[in-house]
Amino acid sequence: MALPKLIVILGTTACGKSGLGVELARHVGGEIVSADSRQVYRGLDLGTGKVTEAEMGGVPHHLLDVVEPNESYSVAQFQRDAYAAIDDILARGKVPLLVGGTGLYVRAVAEGYTFRDSQPNPALRAELEQKSASELYAMFQEKTGRTLSGGEENNRHRLVRTMEKILSGEDLTEAPRAPRYQVLQLGMTYPREELCRRIDERLLRRLDDGMVEEVARLREEGATDAFLEGLGLEYRYILWYLTGKLPSKEALIDELGRAIKRFAKRQMVWFQKDRDVLWLDTAGDPLAQAIQAADAFLRGE
Repeated sequence: MALPKLIVILGTTACGKSGLGVELARHVGGEIVSADSRQVYRGLDLGTGKVTEAEMGGVPHHLLDVVEPNESYSVAQFQRDAYAAIDDILARGKVPLLVGGTGLYVRAVAEGYTFRDSQPNPALRAELEQKSASELYAMFQEKTGRTLSGGEENNRHRLVRTMEKILSGEDLTEAPRAPRYQVLQLGMTYPREELCRRIDERLLRRLDDGMVEEVARLREEGATDAFLEGLGLEYRYILWYLTGKLPSKEALIDELGRAIKRFAKRQMVWFQKDRDVLWLDTAGDPLAQAIQAADAFLRGE
């Protein structure tokens, strides 16, 4: 029996995934499931580049604003929620599109990762919660000899959970995969120089739109500094600016801009490991290419 079909749009930050997803969803009669580890949080809008209601253009979006700041949200939780959203879209005769740049979230759904259930260790968790993301990552490397990329090395919440498993003696070997969907993966990025230009322009635009004020508001409403630090990138560097670790707006723009570019490079390394991605030609007409590929995929060609 043929697996149901899922279209994935992945790629680096600032490459236009959200806009392409909306236009392609309109063409195929689809709905979008977000695959972004920070856009699941309510109130994290400008800093995550969360699509606005106007930008959605009437296309339903799922898995945005599903948890409150300070709450943990694992990749296993995301997979369960994404499966539920995708299956609901399919049941209504629509085409599901998984759109986002969190590589682990994309792969968990597209490749059907199997996650083992485990019991939390509250005492150990409390001890680990006192550590920074860099300290946790150093512990992870020491215990496993492995490196992480795609922003996972800065994801404090996930590092806490991973180290809890490791220090509790849990087997972290990967369980068998069980693909649930037939997948077409479309990739978006730009040549390095153009991508850097887009990152710089977007950063300045978001700062003008009130990104610093967004982080200040989140703190006032109860988001902890540890939570914001663990989010990395915009939230970490703006926190540093608000607490005086970065001395000026100029230093913020310089440091944050360079950090986002490093992140984009790590994202590309992650996604290039997957040979099944059809990379769209952003110098040409990526939407036309995406439509052609999606139409053929949905026809079974």
